[in-house]
Amino acid sequence: MMIIATIAITLCLFNPIFGVVKYQPEAVHIAYGENIHDIVVTWSTRDDTTESIVEYGINGFALSEHGNSKLFVDGGAKKNKQYFHRVYLRNLTPNNRYTYHCGSNLGWSDVFYFVTAPDNSSSWAPHIVLFGDMGNENAQSLPRLQEETQRGVYDAVIHVGDFAYDMHSENAQVGDQFMQQIEEIAAYLPYMTVPGNHEERYNFSNYRARFSMPGDSESLWYSFNMGPIHFIGIETEAYYFMNYGLKQLVKQYEWLKKDLEEANRPEVRAIRPWIVTFGHRPMYCSNLNSDDCTNHQSLVRVGLPFLNWFGLEKLFFDNQVDLEIWAHEHSYERMWPMYNFQIYNGSYHEPYKNYQAPVHIITGSAGCKEGREKFVPERPDWSAFRSSDYGYTKMKAYNKTHLYLEQISDDKAGEVIDHIWLIKDEIYPEFIKLSN
Repeated sequence: MMIIATIAITLCLFNPIFGVVKYQPEAVHIAYGENIHDIVVTWSTRDDTTESIVEYGINGFALSEHGNSKLFVDGGAKKNKQYFHRVYLRNLTPNNRYTYHCGSNLGWSDVFYFVTAPDNSSSWAPHIVLFGDMGNENAQSLPRLQEETQRGVYDAVIHVGDFAYDMHSENAQVGDQFMQQIEEIAAYLPYMTVPGNHEERYNFSNYRARFSMPGDSESLWYSFNMGPIHFIGIETEAYYFMNYGLKQLVKQYEWLKKDLEEANRPEVRAIRPWIVTFGHRPMYCSNLNSDDCTNHQSLVRVGLPFLNWFGLEKLFFDNQVDLEIWAHEHSYERMWPMYNFQIYNGSYHEPYKNYQAPVHIITGSAGCKEGREKFVPERPDWSAFRSSDYGYTKMKAYNKTHLYLEQISDDKAGEVIDHIWLIKDEIYPEFIKLSN
């Protein structure tokens, strides 16, 4: 019997024609589903397992859910193949620690866990870590992020574009390596993402195949709620890759207007007064390069050239967006509250209290092989603070009137190098009245 069992296992794992058959789950990660009490578990296998299963529970694996898998063929010369599996865990019990593993009867992952949001989520004070532009080479912030995740510091992650540098490289092996590197974070925390310019190759296929964000836009744009915050993730790349992007741009813009309209209904904003957007390419920056954010008429800010269609600055201003998070520049920069290059602080002594325009923050310094970005020597009036240190941003919404952010420098062993409180007396920020 022992010999027969050994032969059976060998036949299962080795095909004499095609070589080793790989059923073991890789690169496990989770994200929020259609609400924060739904979790979607995503992973990959090299070969088709015919089943995609998550076993999970509060006390052991009392529950199981089946999902589906989809064959992904990379656009590189080798046309490497793998299967991406997705399983949705819905209506989870609030404020509980779930353990889970994923796979099939042909192979299972390690055991991971996640903690669900509280039941009364509008009064929850979530703690989120935000960053962009992290590769699998020179990912200087990664060990600190892994450690803080395991210590339970955060409730979720927002990665604002540019992964691995680049996920399609070496026939997508670089993307595979990166997804395995972030597993120590992304298998435990909802890992929310938007694409950057480094995901553009093969029509963003590596990005769209690997991540599972809410909505039906293939993870390109979406929104979700955490406590008193309404988050909106946008795709900025459609402004720059027009052979791909015009149709996408129209669809996103129309969706965005409807989402903001809903978020601004008085009864909705009374529950979630903070509106925070995140997208890869910023409207403004003071870096010493030729990126679009150094131009006065940046595309994300004002829209398509000459036509000024689909610009986001006025749309976000009109809908009283509190905070706009960006990346792309490999640095950190905090702006004063501003609109159209004009500063609209709340007051001289308390610029971020009852601010009169949105606040912009660039956090693209997590670390990648392209290194750091320099700044123009003279800091513009609208730029409040800037640093080229490797690091990342922490955010905590303490309540409906106070939102705290701080910048962590990995170069300085986790030191807080910048921090601000956004404070507003009313659920709607008191923005200036435009004359147009």
